[in-house]
This record gives sequence, C-alpha cells and structure tokens, in this order.
Amino acid sequence: MRHLAVIAMLVLAACQEEEARAPDPVTMTSDALGHFCMMQLDQHPGPKAQIHLAGLPDPIFFSQVRDALAYLKGPERDAEIRAVYVSDMGRAPSWDAPGIDNWTEAATAHFVVGADVTGGMGAPEIVPFSDAAAARAFAADKGGEVMTLDAIPPETVLAPVDIVLEETRT
Repeated sequence: MRHLAVIAMLVLAACQEEEARAPDPVTMTSDALGHFCMMQLDQHPGPKAQIHLAGLPDPIFFSQVRDALAYLKGPERDAEIRAVYVSDMGRAPSWDAPGIDNWTEAATAHFVVGADVTGGMGAPEIVPFSDAAAARAFAADKGGEVMTLDAIPPETVLAPVDIVLEETRT
C-alpha cells in the first residue's frame, strides 16, 4: 500500500510540473492570423507576437508586438497566460521578413519603445530583441528607449494612435 502511495505522489508531481512548464513557441506559418485583425501575419512587415493561453491548443498571434502588449496590459482578458513570445528582431532577416522561428520570451526581451518605425498594422511599433546591445543599437539608429516588458507603461500600448495608412518600412 505504501508503494502505491509513493507512485501516486510521483504521478501527481509530474502532472504539476507539466502544468507549470510553459509551452514552446510555434512556427509562424502562412495560416497564422492576427488575433485582432484576422489578417495573415506573413502579409505584414515588422515583429510579431504569440501568446499561449491555458485551455487553448494553439497560441493566438498578433500582427504587431504593440497589439500583443495591449492584450497583456489590458483589462479585458479572462484566460490564464501560459507563455508570451515575440520576434527577436536582432535575428530577423529584415523588417519585411521578421522570421518564422526566431522567437524570444517577452519576459526577458529588451524592447525599443518610441522608435520611428511602424508595425504591420500601421501603428507605432515596439521592437523586441533578445540581446540588449542589439536593442541599444536599434534605438541609436531609429530613436526610442530600451525597456523591459514590465517597465513599459500600459498607456504606451493602450492609448489611441494615428494609424499610417500608406506602407512605411524601415
């Protein structure tokens, strides 16, 4: 009987460990649609994001990192967030092709806030990097300030913005 109790405890511990482990990022395919815009992500330039929610088998994708941060910092969320990944623009082939597998954890990323760039949906973009030096170099070139996810004020992503309707590339 004691043996059975030990096995049950080990199984329970393994289940709890699995629940606590964040899901891995998934490849952004041509089927990936932006959560807010419902448009194909690969048709838009700039960095992207994916958020994994408890109870959903697939992440929700965002056409702009700014949109994902608005989702994170906004009050209208009811599912538990399991993981958040953003494009690592330090490893991106270009602004027009931000990459399909170069994800970095948002919690440890360095974000350039206030740079003179617009994202895939025409709003000012917040640009993520896994490497602080790459973020500082981007900010030196395009303007803005390097911040951590927690340091980005909610109003930075929740306030209304003027959308650029024409194509703007870096």
